[in-house]
Amino acid sequence: MHIPDGYLGPITCAFFYLIMIPIWYKGIKELKKLDPRKLPLLGVLTAFAFLVMMFNLPVPDGTTAHMVGGTLIAILMDNPWVATIAISIVLVIQAIFFGDGGITCIGANCFNMGVVLPFVGYYVYKFLRNKVGEVIASGIGAYVGIVTAAICAGFEFGLQPFIEPGYCPYPFTVSVPAMAIAHLLTAGPAAAVVTAIVVWYVRKVRPDLFTSKEQQVSGVNA
Repeated sequence: MHIPDGYLGPITCAFFYLIMIPIWYKGIKELKKLDPRKLPLLGVLTAFAFLVMMFNLPVPDGTTAHMVGGTLIAILMDNPWVATIAISIVLVIQAIFFGDGGITCIGANCFNMGVVLPFVGYYVYKFLRNKVGEVIASGIGAYVGIVTAAICAGFEFGLQPFIEPGYCPYPFTVSVPAMAIAHLLTAGPAAAVVTAIVVWYVRKVRPDLFTSKEQQVSGVNA
């Protein structure tokens, strides 16, 4: 899902950088308020996201897809803004040092994988967790989040022939199905299974991390 240099025009790239500046600012403020007990886990999850993004899964049409880990971070931190910062750090490192995703497209990549993915995944999880349980809800959230982010990237590709010809040449009818199918069939199921397993394991060994500060305070007051 990493968009390389040359696929999005300068206007599109600048637009996403401008969009991400206030989002990063808000994310940093939320990060400073994070429960200190969760900081070691956040470091591990950020490293995990870096690792899984480096492994590409083959897709029948000849392309590849990969997991991201943004929904997992949002769920375990109970804050999608924190996931935005964690995934953004990973994407910047990958773009600068590994050439995975373009420098000019860091804003767009951070928007897709660091905003759309964790926010959609987290709120799908929140909506479903009392209905189907935390583990299943986390898997569904991860699946919906990554597919939604892929579709957003497909729309960004498909928009280029109309607003900035000379960059991505493929219209919506090609770019959106290509991105959606790739993640529906491979990265989506992988993200769902891995996220559900990790949430189940952390919930089992560290249930205290699923207790918010508000719940702790009300428990003390009771």
